[in-house]
Amino acid sequence: MIETLIQYFSFPFVRYAFIVGVLISLCSSLLGVTLVLKRFSFIGDGLSHVAFGGICLATVLGTIIKIPNDMYIVLPLTIICAVLLLRTGKNTKIQGDAAVAMISVASLAIGYLLMNIFSTSSNLTGDVCSTLFGSTSILTLTAGEVWLCAGLSIAVIIAFIIFYNKIFAVTFDENFATAVGTHAQAYNLVIAIIIAVIIVLAMNLVGSLLISALVIFPALSAMRVFKSFRSVTICSAAVSVICSVTGLLISILAGTPVGSTIVAADLAAFLIFTIMGVLIK
Repeated sequence: MIETLIQYFSFPFVRYAFIVGVLISLCSSLLGVTLVLKRFSFIGDGLSHVAFGGICLATVLGTIIKIPNDMYIVLPLTIICAVLLLRTGKNTKIQGDAAVAMISVASLAIGYLLMNIFSTSSNLTGDVCSTLFGSTSILTLTAGEVWLCAGLSIAVIIAFIIFYNKIFAVTFDENFATAVGTHAQAYNLVIAIIIAVIIVLAMNLVGSLLISALVIFPALSAMRVFKSFRSVTICSAAVSVICSVTGLLISILAGTPVGSTIVAADLAAFLIFTIMGVLIK
């Protein structure tokens, strides 16, 4: 097994996959705790559908104009929708969960419709499956894509560290944070933008349908054992990275789909932490 792994790691695309996998899993876990505590876990699922629609749009536009990277279209579109979800969710006529459902379903449907109308591939079903479940995209990354993912991941981590105290305040009591002079709406906007960047990055790792698991499972696992915000965040990051590396290793050795294997590892970690939480009590 060791010899097999050494042989695989001699290929650049495998090293690229592990670098991006670790960075994305670390970023995904940072705001997972905030989303769970704010009871807005499904924003990840909604934005993942938006990202799917963005990829379909980028594919169609790629036949008309030369686009060096789909992320140049997908990222701005996902950020705009994240901001719209935040604004629409505050509207009393359209509640937060309804806004997520409306935007996510519409994006998913329009994206699939575009791929069918302007099909550029003879294997449309395979392309859709790869985008939804991330079956091969993480293993086909180029050096340019790795640098782009690394840059965005580092930016997310730095932003989280800089705004940690404000994110903490907005997460637990938004009204109190506003009362003491914190611009809660501005920091909610920062959270929405960071989440959008994380979702777009995670598309390559687990696919659009499984992104929510990458964001939510590590946070839920950490909450089974730890209680403080900082402890849960640190534990969530560690669990997320370990599960991603484990999932990638199993996927390479066993030939299983990358995204599904990583989510299965996250589920196993959640079960282990749940048992640990029961035993500790």
